[in-house]
Amino acid sequence: MDTKASEDLAHIKEMMERSSRFISLSGLSGIGAGIVGLAAGGIASSIIANSGGKIDNYFYAEAAIPKLFGLGIIALLLALFFGCFFTIRKSKKLGLPIWTSNTKKILIQLAIPLFTGGIFVLALLNHQLYGLIAGTTLIFYGLSLINVEKQTYSDIKYLGLLEIILGCISLFWIGKGLIFWTIGFGVLHIVYGIILYRKYR
Repeated sequence: MDTKASEDLAHIKEMMERSSRFISLSGLSGIGAGIVGLAAGGIASSIIANSGGKIDNYFYAEAAIPKLFGLGIIALLLALFFGCFFTIRKSKKLGLPIWTSNTKKILIQLAIPLFTGGIFVLALLNHQLYGLIAGTTLIFYGLSLINVEKQTYSDIKYLGLLEIILGCISLFWIGKGLIFWTIGFGVLHIVYGIILYRKYR
């Protein structure tokens, strides 16, 4: 009886977890996004160098800004693609629906800090404070991850905290902003993705 009761309790707990949290997030999504981040960081470094600017300057060469902006958009789209692709694949494997009330909550909770951060980044671009952009994106991204922690795996808050810490350090070491950005969006994503994949596969 004790064994049967334990199995029933475990089953009920699993059902509650499925209903209250978005568990279709795949570790492969993080790994894919991390690879995109590493590649984007390397390409950005090359763009800055080839445009006559220096990575450790407060103000990058004007010729590099449109290219870096375009690179950022492409990297974002690719990261979103990997996130959607592997998440949908895991949902099908688990037999879970994608579009649920939890999904809507996650999108809203992600959107608020990310949209606010996007406006702040536009202001930095307008004032040519390019050296602050890397740290700013890390901080607002970290805040968005912490904001959705209650709706998905709790482990995501640690990634968010690390992103915020990196972003804050970057603001005081502006000349190395691209390095911090590459670590945050590249290395940390890959490490987190591997941990998530091994823990929840």
